[in-house]
Amino acid sequence: MESFAFAPAYELPSWPFTPPPELGNPRIVRHPIVIVGAGPSGLTLACDLAQRGVRAVLLDEDDTVGVRGASSRGICYAQKSLEIFERLGIYERIAAKGVTWSFGRTFSGEQEVYNFNLQANSVSRQPPFINLQQFYLEWFLVERILELGLTDLRWKSRVTRVEPLGDGVRIDVETPAGRYTIEADRLIDATGANSPIRTQLGIDTHSSRSTDRWCISDVRFKKPLPVERWTWVDAPFNEGRGVWQHLMADGVWRIDYQMPEDCDPATISQPEVAGARLRARLGPGVEFEFVWIGPYGYRDHLLDSFRHGHVFFIGDAAHVVSPFGARGGNSGIQDAANLGWKLALVAQGQAGDALLDSYNAERQPAARQNLEVTSRSARFLAPRSPAEHTLRRAVVALAARYPFARALVNTGRMSVANDYPSAPQLPEGGRTVQNLPLRWADGRETTLMQLLAEGTQCLGLWLSPTPDRAKAAMEATASLPLRLLAIGGDSDLPTLQADDRLTSHLGIGDPGSFVLVRPDAYRAALLAQATAESVANALRTALALNTTQ
Repeated sequence: MESFAFAPAYELPSWPFTPPPELGNPRIVRHPIVIVGAGPSGLTLACDLAQRGVRAVLLDEDDTVGVRGASSRGICYAQKSLEIFERLGIYERIAAKGVTWSFGRTFSGEQEVYNFNLQANSVSRQPPFINLQQFYLEWFLVERILELGLTDLRWKSRVTRVEPLGDGVRIDVETPAGRYTIEADRLIDATGANSPIRTQLGIDTHSSRSTDRWCISDVRFKKPLPVERWTWVDAPFNEGRGVWQHLMADGVWRIDYQMPEDCDPATISQPEVAGARLRARLGPGVEFEFVWIGPYGYRDHLLDSFRHGHVFFIGDAAHVVSPFGARGGNSGIQDAANLGWKLALVAQGQAGDALLDSYNAERQPAARQNLEVTSRSARFLAPRSPAEHTLRRAVVALAARYPFARALVNTGRMSVANDYPSAPQLPEGGRTVQNLPLRWADGRETTLMQLLAEGTQCLGLWLSPTPDRAKAAMEATASLPLRLLAIGGDSDLPTLQADDRLTSHLGIGDPGSFVLVRPDAYRAALLAQATAESVANALRTALALNTTQ
């Protein structure tokens, strides 16, 4: 019988536990912001706040990243997330370590039935996707947080109890050196799908568990394959079930195999069983070694509200979707980016508390949309009835010949930045603005994310404003967090070069038109002919400030 080798284990970093000053102190100390959970969403939020000059306490019960092993877990980081990481200062590390891709193919048996190129509609400096093992992303975030120096990162600190107060939250923490209690003006729960905080507060998740079963194989092999996302709806080398194939960092391929619903998780993840599946895919002469093997099932859940008083839920603590299309981890990262600038401006007294309500008003519908999309993917990949099987066979057969049917082949709609519905702070709804490459009037290069990385403020991009209107708008918004920039023209505002791609993407075409971009790179307002009054009112609306102030 063939034996299968395992690669040497990864050596993940660990950080020391430092006894906090509250230990042994009878006085309960209050902190403005406490984050619990150092996964991707919690670390992104801590990093986002630190980048904005805002201090926070981050508690995590472990002292390392990942899951104490080389499990890849999340791997596909979408363009919107990569743009966030550009602003936070770790994108270059991600790009250097990870695998950039934009092209995917879908197969039925041996036949290609559909392909896509996600780069086609992109104007961003960031690619559509980079694949990188989750522990690397967490590692880079921790190092950036330590570099910024404003986050009190407390390892080996397990939250055992939370108590909502009228003006905050009381938190009991257990550490290797003893227990202590702190209070927070606002607590952010980033503890993941099995959140003990959410459970203690008795918040219903509306969860449903899928019977779909999968097995991940992270492997290295020497067979040259294109750096593309390959998906089989019904792979002949997996008994007619689904398979995904991705390349990650360090030359490691992640291959996900759909398994029978009644399979035994321990059996399907044994090296000899997983090796036989891989041998059927790669052929008899290909050398390979396992990095990690693991079975998984999944459930989905969605909270009715992501804000409960002074407690906010982000990432998997708030929502869990099936893994098809990489909408889970990316959504948590984008939760953090949505909440971070709002917490910062409210803490700095530059926005109204109602701005924090807009976190739920925007991110809960986004999560609901992701749940609907991934649920449809799950039904396509694992039909539940003879009629669904018949429909899938028909769609796959037609897709090879007819373009209309290719759009129906649903092996996971890839993660995109969600549009936001209309709400008090977004009267016309909101959509993301990609990280456009820009040039100043003198030719120097910049990007939208570089502009947004400088403090916490909205950007007002104004196409050829008149000097008088520009001056009046600067005076009307002088006390507000706004950076006014002209696109072309001869006003006294700092000026970017006009570019058809830029104005088209922003939705501004005529001189005098204006777009307000929030600190999370979402368009908050579009004004056809901006005036000082309309600019100031749009900004006050976006920040939940009284528009008559």
